[in-house]
Amino acid sequence: MTKQSSLYRNGLSIVLIILMLIFLLGQLLTGWKTENKELAENGNTVLSLGQYIHSGHFIQATFENWESEFLQMMIYVVLTVWLRQRGSSESKSLDKKEDVDKDTEPHPDAPWAVRKGGIWLKFYKHSLSLAFGILFALSFSLHFYGSLKNYNEEKISKKQQVITASEYIMESRFWFESFQNWQSEFLAVASLVILSIWLREKGSPESKPVDMPHTETP
Repeated sequence: MTKQSSLYRNGLSIVLIILMLIFLLGQLLTGWKTENKELAENGNTVLSLGQYIHSGHFIQATFENWESEFLQMMIYVVLTVWLRQRGSSESKSLDKKEDVDKDTEPHPDAPWAVRKGGIWLKFYKHSLSLAFGILFALSFSLHFYGSLKNYNEEKISKKQQVITASEYIMESRFWFESFQNWQSEFLAVASLVILSIWLREKGSPESKPVDMPHTETP
């Protein structure tokens, strides 16, 4: 067996994380500039970069997006267990039993929870959707915190009365921030599911083989 480098074995995750950090830095710097421009125009004190990182503006914008990504992945993982799409590379076969549906069989190289069995195996069988669910809940909470903080910071700058969390949860602004991201995430997933019926990308596991018929489900 050819010895492969760690970079080769983990290249996909490494590149994706690097790209995320690059774009997060871009968001931080441009968001800082945007927020300070607005503060200056309203005659308020501008923020240092350190102050901006702790501001409602940055926290809200960051976790508003993370929240929608984790919600999308959680629901998509669960939906693909039960639902099918004829001809899509993202769907399980319409009639064949897939490896992921087979009964669990403990073996020496199986994950610890599989070898342990019992309640640990029950949780492990759904650990992917549970993990995304927890990440969604955390991101949703931080989005709410950041959005409330940003809303009240704007109120303070205008010398208006701040509101409580229980009052803000009923504000359309918070839900608008959430819904505008949620709908776009499911549009993106639907696009991948549907376009992969007819279109191909040679070499990508997200695509069917180039010569596979449109109506065939991998």
